Amino acid sequence: MAQFSTVTSRVAPLPINDIDTDQIIPARFLKATDKASIGPHLFADWRYNADGSARPDFVLNKPEYQRARILLAGDNFGCGSSREHAPWALTGNGFAVVISTSFADIFRNNALKNGLLPVVVEPDLHQTLFELLEEVPTAELTVDLAAQTLTLPTGQTAAFPIDGFSKACLLQGTDELGYLLSFAAQISAYESRQATA
Repeated sequence: MAQFSTVTSRVAPLPINDIDTDQIIPARFLKATDKASIGPHLFADWRYNADGSARPDFVLNKPEYQRARILLAGDNFGCGSSREHAPWALTGNGFAVVISTSFADIFRNNALKNGLLPVVVEPDLHQTLFELLEEVPTAELTVDLAAQTLTLPTGQTAAFPIDGFSKACLLQGTDELGYLLSFAAQISAYESRQATA
C-alpha cells in the first residue's frame, strides 16, 4: 500500500450514525477481489437508484465532493460484519481518512491494514465539523498523521489517537508482514549466530 502522507482535502459529510459494513459495501459485491474496482460500489444502495442511475442528492454524487479524500461520518462507523471489503470500497473511491467519534474495532483494524486512517474526535469537535461543512461545504481539513493532528480552516488543531505500530506501518506504506520482512537482514544474522552457537 502507498505511504500515508499529510492529507488536505474537502470533506464529504455523512451525518448518519451506526453505518454498518453492509451499507458501506452491500453483500452482493463481496465477490470482488480487486480493491480498486470495488470503489464505485461504495454505499451503492444509497448512492444509486434501482436502475443504476445516480441519486443526485447523495453526498458522493454532488460535484463538490467528487474528489474528497476525507469522509466525516456519524457515530459508531463500520459496525456490523467484519468484511475487509468495507475499507477497500472507501480507498477504492479515493478516501484516505474517515472521521467519527467512534469506530467498530474490526472495521478500525481492517482500515489500518488497508491504508485507511480512522480518526477519532471528541463529540464537540465532531459537531463543529458538521456545522462548518453546513456553512462552508467546500471547506478543507488537513490530517497530519506524523503529528497526529487534524487542522481546521480556522487554524484550530486537534490531536487524535493512533497506536504506534499502526502509525509506523501507514507512514512506511507497509502492512504487518511487510514490517516484519523489513527486519529480514537482522533475522538472518540472528539465525546465523544461533546456528554457530
